[in-house]
This record gives sequence, structure tokens and C-alpha cells, in this order.
Amino acid sequence: MAEMAELEDLKTREVNEKHGDDHGVNLSKLRALAKRLKTQQELANRLWETDDTAARLLAILICRPKAFERDELDVMLREARTPKVHDWLVNYVVKKNPHSEELRLAWSADSDPVVASAGWALTTERVAKKPEGLDLAGLLDVIEAQMKEAPARLQWAMNHCLAQIGIEHAEHRTRAIDIGERLEVLKDYPTSPGCTSPFAPVWITEMVRRQHDK
Repeated sequence: MAEMAELEDLKTREVNEKHGDDHGVNLSKLRALAKRLKTQQELANRLWETDDTAARLLAILICRPKAFERDELDVMLREARTPKVHDWLVNYVVKKNPHSEELRLAWSADSDPVVASAGWALTTERVAKKPEGLDLAGLLDVIEAQMKEAPARLQWAMNHCLAQIGIEHAEHRTRAIDIGERLEVLKDYPTSPGCTSPFAPVWITEMVRRQHDK
């Protein structure tokens, strides 16, 4: 904790706080620290218990993803106060855990929109890598009915799933683009030069074009 306190930078904190993350540690330096520590599950558990954002990010980097029980991960997700901790926990830990599918189903149906967004993130992963058994048309039905009015984090996750369905599954592409065009979610999202817009019709079209160019 003392070593991380020395890595604290005020300018980094100012930038992070604009995105809802209350820490000022450069992530490259945090990753370097994690690389030096290597995997340490007990230390990861103790770092998580501090409730400090930077410490929790470090915990995620040095833990053993498969070591957590289902209920432990459920509690941890609900404790993840900041967007970065939430995202890293889902992407670096839950996706690699044997309980990920069980949690995907439970979280997707949760009344808390932030928890539900984690379920949608796991669904997006399956759309891309293991779509067998998924009802893609059914997912599009839910997105069409609920995405427009969903809270920001849940809306973002549903939009990502919409785009992934359109990118990966040609038979659903026309409908995915149509849903995006009608709902206009993230249509005016500011996008840096050289980056792809998160507006689903643009995102889908661009990623499909890149696939064809390969």
C-alpha cells in the first residue's frame, strides 16, 4: 500500500475521476508492480479487503481467477464501486472462472443495472467466442425493447452486445444495424480521430469491412 501511495499522481487522479475512478496510479506502473509480485492469491484477497481502488486493481492482476467461488465473485462485483474495478473484475477474473456462465445468467436478470451490465458483458463474450446455445434473436428482442431507456452502464453493455451480434453473425446483421439506427443510442458519442464510433451501425459496418480487408 505504501508503494502504491508513492505511485499516486495528481494529474492521473484528475483524469480518472472524470471517468468515475478514484485513484491516481498510472496503470502501466501498476502492471509493472503486479508483474514483479506475480500470482499471490492471499495477498490479492487482503488488497481487495482494503476497499482502495488502486489496491483492488492490483489484486485483480495478481489473483488466481479460478480460485474464487461463485458467491465470492458475486459479492466482489457488488462491492466494485468504480467502473475500472468492475470492468477488470469481469474481464480478467470472471471470464476465466468456471462459474462464469452461471454468473452470466444470474447477473443478466439482476435488478441492479450495474450488476446486469456485467451479465451483458459476459453475454457479449459468448456471442463472439462461444455462441452455441445462445438465442441471438431473443437477445436482439431484449435489446430492441430495453436499450433505449436503460441506465448508462447497462445501455453501453447492451449496445456492445448488439454490435457484436451484428459483427459476428451475418444472418442477424441487417436487423442489428436496423435496431441501432432506430434507437440512435450513442449516435452522437464523441469519438477521437482514428477511433471507431460506438454507434452500432457504424461500428458493425467498420468491423465487417476490416474483416473483409484481411
